[in-house]
Amino acid sequence: MKAKGILILFFIMIGMLSLSAQENWKYLFNGKDLSGWDPINGYAKYYVKDGTLVGEAVVGSPNSFLCTKEKFSDFILEFEIKTDPQLNTGVQFRSQSNPDYMNGRVHGYQVEIDPSERAWSGGIYDEARRGWLYTLDENPLGRKAFKNGEWNKVRVEAIGNSIRTWINGIACADIIDDITKDGFIALQVHDIKNDRTKNGIKVMWRNIRIITENPDKYKSPPENIPQYNYIQNTISDYEKEHGWKLLWDGKTTEGWRGAKLDKFPEYGWEIKDGTLNVISSGGAESRNGGDIITTKKYKNFELIVDFKITEGANSGIKYFVDPELNKGEGSAIGCEFQILDDAKHPDAKLGVAGNRTLGALYDLIAPVGKRFNGIGQWNRARIVVKGNNVEHWLNGFKVVEYERNTQMWRALVAYSKYSVWKNFGGLTEGHILLQDHGDAVSFMNIKIREIE
Repeated sequence: MKAKGILILFFIMIGMLSLSAQENWKYLFNGKDLSGWDPINGYAKYYVKDGTLVGEAVVGSPNSFLCTKEKFSDFILEFEIKTDPQLNTGVQFRSQSNPDYMNGRVHGYQVEIDPSERAWSGGIYDEARRGWLYTLDENPLGRKAFKNGEWNKVRVEAIGNSIRTWINGIACADIIDDITKDGFIALQVHDIKNDRTKNGIKVMWRNIRIITENPDKYKSPPENIPQYNYIQNTISDYEKEHGWKLLWDGKTTEGWRGAKLDKFPEYGWEIKDGTLNVISSGGAESRNGGDIITTKKYKNFELIVDFKITEGANSGIKYFVDPELNKGEGSAIGCEFQILDDAKHPDAKLGVAGNRTLGALYDLIAPVGKRFNGIGQWNRARIVVKGNNVEHWLNGFKVVEYERNTQMWRALVAYSKYSVWKNFGGLTEGHILLQDHGDAVSFMNIKIREIE
């Protein structure tokens, strides 16, 4: 009887919590008209039909947004959505429209609705700012959550620095970020350029509701999906549990030294406002402070480095570095994730078929499908090494994958500038390097997870 009583009490408490949550929902759309909403940017059509809010694409219009007049900070948002399979769309939250930012263009977080074969619905996109913060390439179950041509239920929990999404009850995205604390909610009708075959295609929303009072009380339990942390030089609880550590602490030179020194360079590098900066010396490779490397060697690992480049800049992130290989002029030798202003630096046109451009395995393999956030914007490089298998990721997109120590690998090396270095890229472990190529480049959020 005692166990039965505890079970009954548990279900009563769950029922009370559910009832309490129902009482705290506020509907943002009344099912009758567009009261409480304003259109911003673009000129797509918004109207109400049969109790649903409809957005209709118009040829030639840029992205259009129907925005709440009210701004929201911490909340749980739910809505149902159905879109034409040809129409990419999304819902903005904690978003802004300011005259001094891109002439009032709507910018901020967006929960993506992606009916294409890519299937990134539920991902998080930073509209008109940093681009993709969470694709679904590493969440195959989440990619299956959205049902084309049907009504789908979306949930967004934005509480403090935590932002998580679900579609039809399936966890899709999980980020930690602090760039925007509040803003409006907006319903997007994506531009269709001048494709007249798409003129008039529609997206529909209904049951748009929000909890703003004590949302932490009703948040969902943790889900078993990857989490991406964008807060400067921090390790989240999730990252701690999964073995992540800061490779640079954001304040000191601990754990790093010059590639050709037994200590950190005395000049050429600067630590400022949580960023690690190469000071420009006119583009001379390793002629100022020189490259820096980790004091520790790494074998199998996942590495994240956020970087920001100036116009015309050249730099790189190297791994499997052996500082003993090159004691002369130039950079230390290792496999390189190329960092480059493809538009302005001449190296982009050298090499073979783009294998010296941003994201490339420098002078060996060109990147594919990359997205660059732009000069003066933060971009995220990610390198994954498991034995001989290596991946380069840029801003959530896998741009290079290769196998070391194979016949194909040896052929690539033999045809490259690295052919003069014996067993190039064949080390089982090596240092990680940030390159001084004489151009102003900034780094932060340098973290690593060693893989068993």
